[in-house]
Amino acid sequence: MSEPIKLVAFCGSLRKASFNRLALNAFVERLPAGVTSQTIEIDWPLYNADVQAQGFPAPVQAAQQAMLAADGIVLVSPEYNYGPSGVLKNAIDWLSRMTPQPFAAKPIAIFGAAGSVLGSARAQYQLRQILVFLDGRPVNKPEVMIAQAQNRFADGKLTDEVAGKLLADLGASLALAVRHARAAANVK
Repeated sequence: MSEPIKLVAFCGSLRKASFNRLALNAFVERLPAGVTSQTIEIDWPLYNADVQAQGFPAPVQAAQQAMLAADGIVLVSPEYNYGPSGVLKNAIDWLSRMTPQPFAAKPIAIFGAAGSVLGSARAQYQLRQILVFLDGRPVNKPEVMIAQAQNRFADGKLTDEVAGKLLADLGASLALAVRHARAAANVK
């Protein structure tokens, strides 16, 4: 049996019943055996270098430690004005300034849900650009963009079978990326 895999997840929507939080729940429910995920709540101040100079806020430090201990990261974001949510971007801004850098060389799954027909595609592409700078390792396939999200959920559950299958496949791809990263680290 493979060594267990630990993930940390960030939801870029603060609303408890948001489509993205529901999508994250659906993703976690479909993770392969032996893979667990911890959701880190983003209730942080806006990034400010003056605040950073006084020390990183405790929740940011805790998130960094959880990320460093995890094998992979999950980023879930709605699309606001063709980009990721300010909440998620703010979290990334805080975490990007920490040493050691918690995104570096980590396999990362990205997905999102939106009311548009593109289902957070533009937000996800911007997140991928950000992760290039942070040396993250986004999983490329499958891309999961839950379009017209208002029609894909009922009673707090994902009802779209295609989206559910894509989320399951993304979880399996992330687990595989983690195993590949572990194997590469053992070769060195």
